Amino acid sequence: MYDFLSYCVRDYMTTAPHTVGRDTPLRTLQALFDGHDFNGVPVVDEDGILLGMATKLDLLKAFTFSPDSMVPRYDAIMEHPIHEVMTREPITVSPDLPLTRVLQRMVDLRTKGFPVVDEDQRVVGVIAREDLLRALRDATSASAE
Repeated sequence: MYDFLSYCVRDYMTTAPHTVGRDTPLRTLQALFDGHDFNGVPVVDEDGILLGMATKLDLLKAFTFSPDSMVPRYDAIMEHPIHEVMTREPITVSPDLPLTRVLQRMVDLRTKGFPVVDEDQRVVGVIAREDLLRALRDATSASAE
């Protein structure tokens, strides 16, 4: 288990994650969620700079009711661009951050993952709960040997 103390984000992050642009329709976001086992994708500009995060919860936000508006049809909502509902300024982590810190942040914030960005705010990966569980399992296996 002590091996876990030496692990950092770059050791377990998903590299080259799926990303979307700010004008991507919500329909495309839904298709990504349906086709892959993740809960959010980084929203980037043409240079790969992080603009926000689009999660399943953000997608649900597009369907919230307000007392002064009529509810548009599902198909109309799904054509809206991601930037209308994405989480702006998400919490990010660097590739060199120790996994112990990521684990604590994830538990404290009750979040499922973080975008990993370099010093220029370019997305270089994603670290999720599953990655941390794999690291813990690996650390336990290494200790047993």
